[in-house]
Amino acid sequence: MSGLGPALLNSLEMGLLLFVIAVGLNIVFGVLNIINFAHGALYMLGAYFGYTLISILGLPFWIALLTAPLGVAIIAVLIDRLMLRFIYDRDIADSLLLTFAIMLIISESVRSIYGSNIQAVYPPAILDGTVSLLGSPYPIYSLFVIAMGLIILAGLWYLFNRTRVGKIMRAAALDRDMAEALCINTRMVVTGVFAFGAWLAGVGGVIAAPMRTIDPGMGEKIIIESFIIVVIGGLGSFPGALIGALILGAIYGFGGRYFPEFNLLLPFLGMALVLLFKPTGIMGKGANA
Repeated sequence: MSGLGPALLNSLEMGLLLFVIAVGLNIVFGVLNIINFAHGALYMLGAYFGYTLISILGLPFWIALLTAPLGVAIIAVLIDRLMLRFIYDRDIADSLLLTFAIMLIISESVRSIYGSNIQAVYPPAILDGTVSLLGSPYPIYSLFVIAMGLIILAGLWYLFNRTRVGKIMRAAALDRDMAEALCINTRMVVTGVFAFGAWLAGVGGVIAAPMRTIDPGMGEKIIIESFIIVVIGGLGSFPGALIGALILGAIYGFGGRYFPEFNLLLPFLGMALVLLFKPTGIMGKGANA
C-alpha cells in the first residue's frame, strides 16, 4: 500500500491540475467551435504573471492567484476583439492556424521579456513541507492542488447546471442563431467564454508554477497534454475533460512509478487506443459542455 497510495494521490493531483487547464480548452471549443492552439500560451502567461508578482514584486502567492488569471483574461478579451472575431464563422482550420500564430507571438514575446532561462516560484510558507498520508510523506502543496481542482470542478458544475449564465452558455453552444432570436447577446457570450477559458488556463498556470519549471516552452508541452485529454474525453464535453484528465493523470501517476522508461509514450498510447475504439472520445462530441 505504501507504493500504491502515493501513486493514487499523484494521479489525482496531476489529473485535477490538468483538468483545470484543459477544461478551458474544451469549453471554448464547445461554445465557440474553435480549436484554440493559444490555450497553452495563455497558461504560460498565467505562470509568468504569477512569477512576476511573487518572485519579482514580492507579493503574496494568494494575491497572484487572484490577479494573474484576471490579467490573462484581459489579454484574451483583446485577442478576441482584435483577431478572433473575424474567423468565428469561417472554417475551423482558420481558427487553428490563427491561434497557432498567436501562440508563437505570445511565446516569443515572453522570451524577449523574461529570457530563455528557467524561472522558479516557491509555494507560500503555509503550504510548504509534507504531511504523513497513507503511510508516506506527501507535500502539503500537492494537497492544495487537489483541493483547488475539486473546488473548481464543483464550481464549474454549479455554473453550467444551476445558473442563468451557464444556461446561456449552453444555449449558445447548442444553437447560436436560436440564442440570438431569444435576445441573447451572443457576441458578448463569445467574448466572455473565451476570456473564461483563458482565466482557467491562467489559474492553472499560477497553481502549477511552484510545481513545474517556468520557461517559454511550457505552453507547448501543456497544449499537447490538453489535446490528449480532449481527444480521450471528447471534444466540447465538460465531463469528458474530467474523465480524460483523470485518465492522463493516472497514466502519469502509475506509469511514472511502475513504467518510468515508457512514461513519455504511455499518454500517446492511451490516446491511440481511445481513437481506435471510440474516435469521438469517451463522452463523444455531442456531450454537454
